[in-house]
Amino acid sequence: MYTHNLDPILIDLGFLAIRWYSLAYIFGILLGWWYGKKIIRKLNVENRDVKLLKFDDLITYLIISIIIGGRLGYVIFYNFDFFVKNPIEILKVWEGGMSFHGALIGIIIGTYLFSAKNNFKTLFFLDIISCVAPIGIFFGRVANFVNGELVGKVTQVSWGVIFPNIDMMPRHPSQIYEAILEGIVLFYLMNVLIFSKSFKTGTCACFFLIAYGFFRIFSEIFREPDIQLGYFLNIFSMGMILSFIMILTGLSMFVALKKNEN
Repeated sequence: MYTHNLDPILIDLGFLAIRWYSLAYIFGILLGWWYGKKIIRKLNVENRDVKLLKFDDLITYLIISIIIGGRLGYVIFYNFDFFVKNPIEILKVWEGGMSFHGALIGIIIGTYLFSAKNNFKTLFFLDIISCVAPIGIFFGRVANFVNGELVGKVTQVSWGVIFPNIDMMPRHPSQIYEAILEGIVLFYLMNVLIFSKSFKTGTCACFFLIAYGFFRIFSEIFREPDIQLGYFLNIFSMGMILSFIMILTGLSMFVALKKNEN
């Protein structure tokens, strides 16, 4: 049994605190940027050099999309009543409160706007993003563990973790489960797919929605629901519901792609 005693702050200079969560965002974006360009170089695509240059420009769109989408997603999906009564709190991003599903919606919208502006296929860039996103997700979930947040349910398994800031009960390290499934496993699957001979543009984007959705729903089984929401129908967490919508969206997109091939 492990007792969590990790400090969410790496360096505290008094006037400035460097947090592990902030570093997770920074390194996730930088490594995703680097690896995304590496993927584009390996793919047999038209206008490769132009797309490499444009991918640099796309990163700015993605950073803005992640921040705005992630924050608004948390506001709308997870704590709407509170923020309606306290709208100024929406701007206090540094106090925490980001939603993966909101960030995902932001990324899709941002990528669409960028692609339309530059006359590129949106699905091409979404495929690349889908392959590198697990890097950021992995770092983000590890940072969640370091912060002692999004904790798992009480358990008696030998690898249970005690989070003293919550209580003294051993809990599933659900953040680590998500880091492994949504980060490591999903990264491997996405990269096998994009470099396979049968790869078609849009396939990775569809598969990401489906696979992440399944992994997230599975992980949510071991995770405590958000205290302000609890379970819907005493079964489904908000994360499960949003992930189920992801799966349906991915399947619908895949069917549409197949129809367009015929």
